[in-house]
Amino acid sequence: MRLVLIRHAHSESNAAGVLSGRIPNVHLSAKGVKQSEQLSQRLGSFPVAQMRISPMERCFETVSPWINEYVLATNPRFEPAFDPMLNEVDYGDWSGKRLATLSRKKEWKTVQESPSRMYFPGGEGIAAMQARAMKSVHEAAALSDSKVAVLVSHGDVIKSIVASALGMHLDEFQRIIIDPASVSVIEYNSVKPRILLVNDTRAVVTDLLKAPKRSKNLLGGGSGK
Repeated sequence: MRLVLIRHAHSESNAAGVLSGRIPNVHLSAKGVKQSEQLSQRLGSFPVAQMRISPMERCFETVSPWINEYVLATNPRFEPAFDPMLNEVDYGDWSGKRLATLSRKKEWKTVQESPSRMYFPGGEGIAAMQARAMKSVHEAAALSDSKVAVLVSHGDVIKSIVASALGMHLDEFQRIIIDPASVSVIEYNSVKPRILLVNDTRAVVTDLLKAPKRSKNLLGGGSGK
């Protein structure tokens, strides 16, 4: 299975410097709307076995232009699934607060250096978030076989999935950057996950997904496409 991970485009909360978490009715900013339109062209047309989307409005808004222009054009009966396992981190009491204010809290150091130990007051732990995100990935892999699955989610959620694919401990996941409207692609096979693309905001993803799969026995870096 090839897994396409899409972070929502720039949101109103991103523009305001606020940690929105699961606060409802947070929509894309004007910048985000433009990013979603550009994303549609970058993704283009390819067969989608399944699509799982975080319940937050900004995630569906991000892929809505692509679904309408490309996905439904090839499969008019296609319906994405809204997956709570891909929901934003429940930041609890931190939700709705300015990041500049939160960065002065003593717990901020834990978030940055030992995120596996962080449990947000009134919310959830980052380790619990990774566990549920990976459950969604495993379900997608079981249902998609050798096809393409698309997951639309949030920065920290996608970082935790990429970290798992890289074999990184969760405490190292802050080394990974996942920008708004970025695309990451992971190939899962019977051996180990392979990272094909991370945090890309420019590539034409269709070309990558239509390329032949790599050999399962790489040595010396492989021979390329």
